[in-house]
Amino acid sequence: MLDLFPKEKIILELPDAVFEYYPNFFTNDEADNLFIKIRNETNWQHDEITIFGKKMLQPRLTCLFGNEGKPYSYSGITMHPNPWNPTLVFIKEKIETIAQHSFTTVLANLYRNEKDSNGWHADNERELGRNPIIASVSFGEVRKFQLKHNNNPDAKLTLNLYPGSLLLMKEGSQVHYKHQIPKATQSKKDRINLTFRTIL
Repeated sequence: MLDLFPKEKIILELPDAVFEYYPNFFTNDEADNLFIKIRNETNWQHDEITIFGKKMLQPRLTCLFGNEGKPYSYSGITMHPNPWNPTLVFIKEKIETIAQHSFTTVLANLYRNEKDSNGWHADNERELGRNPIIASVSFGEVRKFQLKHNNNPDAKLTLNLYPGSLLLMKEGSQVHYKHQIPKATQSKKDRINLTFRTIL
């Protein structure tokens, strides 16, 4: 498991895709303050999704923010964006400076405890284009994040996503890989994850 604390960018050594990890993208104080603001400012919803033809409640709470007229669909649901607020615009603009990419939408995820999770998937919905760039920033509790290549069983990785960290999943990441946040075996407090994406 990759478990480091440098301030600089870490290039994850995986084939066929570009992954960049910034463990301290926000300072501890910034991360704590942003967690509280996002937690309190978000109208969290608990949607029913369809997995392999079976309907179930998502094992986390979500909320979509973004540009007007840019809905986002996945797992049998269509979400319509709430307008950007100053907190999310601040985060978005800081990420865009590093990513050199403009994002139209952010999906906010609230993992309430160790039982909340997000199974193996790629962010490859049609409205994101053929080879999307995804920026994932984390606040609150530390959770494990796992990557695996679609065809190469040796190309896989587990790392801890710390509060204030940023993971950029760039070219090839959603074409050749799947990722997940597994359930944890130990007790976990709230974690908020923001995944910025561009809807075409």
